[in-house]
Amino acid sequence: MTKITRSDPFLDIVSARDTMDRMLDNYLGHSALSFEGYGILDLDMYQTNDEVVIEASIPGVKPDDINISVAGEVLTIKGEIKQEKESENVDYHIKERRFGSFSRSISLPVQVVAEKANAEFKNGILKLTLPKAEEIKPKTITVKAK
Repeated sequence: MTKITRSDPFLDIVSARDTMDRMLDNYLGHSALSFEGYGILDLDMYQTNDEVVIEASIPGVKPDDINISVAGEVLTIKGEIKQEKESENVDYHIKERRFGSFSRSISLPVQVVAEKANAEFKNGILKLTLPKAEEIKPKTITVKAK
């Protein structure tokens, strides 16, 4: 019995790219993710009736090295993780920690009052609370019987 295998050129391209990425990682001695601006800022965003909350994982950064701005409905979080001085006469076996600048801009789901925002940083987690603008908060209308 002859087995027929279907070829998928897209999977071949993806496989070739993965192979090239691994070769570059081995040559450069670190992961491609350590290049400036690549996937360094993972975050969660949710909203309640009164506010939008963003929680971002930023390990290894000092609170003074984080800049947060809101322009219209776009929130931008920028910062820098500074590299410690490398030791001389050392051969690294693995070097994966990320250093350098990072930036992440996201669209906010509603209008917020940036001037009343609260930012807390604890154990490498940034928690940003943005109150919703009054005009977009749900209003309750009471129906009166006559």
